[in-house]
Amino acid sequence: MITSSSLKHLRIPFSLFLMPVFLFALALTPNHNEGRLLLVFLALHLFLYPSSNGYNSFFDKDEESIGGLKHPPKVTPDLYWLSQVFLLVALVLGAMISWSFASMLLVYAFVSMAYSHPSIRIKKYPWASWFIAGFFQGYFTFAMTYAGLSNLGWDVVLRPHVVIPGLLTSLMLWGNYPLTQVYQHREDSRRGDHTLSIKLGIKGTFIFSAFFFALTGAAFVWYFLDRNQVEVIWIYLGAMAPIMLFFLIWFGFVNSNPEKYASYSWAMGMNSISALILNAFFIYYFLENTQILQVFGF
Repeated sequence: MITSSSLKHLRIPFSLFLMPVFLFALALTPNHNEGRLLLVFLALHLFLYPSSNGYNSFFDKDEESIGGLKHPPKVTPDLYWLSQVFLLVALVLGAMISWSFASMLLVYAFVSMAYSHPSIRIKKYPWASWFIAGFFQGYFTFAMTYAGLSNLGWDVVLRPHVVIPGLLTSLMLWGNYPLTQVYQHREDSRRGDHTLSIKLGIKGTFIFSAFFFALTGAAFVWYFLDRNQVEVIWIYLGAMAPIMLFFLIWFGFVNSNPEKYASYSWAMGMNSISALILNAFFIYYFLENTQILQVFGF
């Protein structure tokens, strides 16, 4: 029997936070096909990501707040099998496009499993977990999405027109990833997971993320300049402004009282505003790149 607890641990709405990677790949894909678009979206956001969430929750057995759940319910045994069913559905959807795309989904799933499984548990290694999470949720997912949308094979992973924007998505995630850990120090320490945020300290986490946010912004500006899309730069900077304002306000509060403000509510606020604005920006970028806006006279 599937329990309501297990359904909650899938955290399907949390997939919204990873949607900018999908939209960026969609914006740069030259061969759009409605059927492939739907299959890729469903495979990733409705099945693969929730499968990963559920699998990780099963082994973490968190008692305090986690991403998308302020009060996570007690984990039940059916969560493990439910996560595997969701993975199977993702693979079937992927195979409807190509075996290459399905195998990419499987590689992502294996890395995700290794992140939390006790026999490997990448999560307990601060720098390795930071790099691997950012690489696979960013660069690899971008390449995988691009391959699925265009019905291409594994060779797309090393193509320059995929490598550069893929690395840009990883930069975004490498900056944000430690911020998702600032409110979990106590529980991560209890389990023996030495996360990067614990290693850096709360204030050090914010300084580290600020550096990567600045690096990411500069890299995106360079990317748009290289593509002769000067007008997009101003839209991008305008989109980033409220995100950075929220970050700086949060950092100011954390400096005054780290224990109070390095909290779940603030971290989810940062994630939410980032996801909503970046999703909106990449939808605009998709419309701009495909010249749909020009068709309607914009």
